[in-house]
Amino acid sequence: MTVDICPRDLPIALIGAGGGALALWAQAPVEIAIPVVLLIVLDVRVRRMRRST
Repeated sequence: MTVDICPRDLPIALIGAGGGALALWAQAPVEIAIPVVLLIVLDVRVRRMRRST
């Protein structure tokens, strides 16, 4: 299994500010807002590889 994490092609500051504003507007706790913003900012891909036998 491989996990690839790379930043998206969008301006990180703009996305972070938008995520913070959304968290304040929705009155979401910090424990929920930070992982959601990270998932928006980062491109996370999980691949499962099968072994050849």
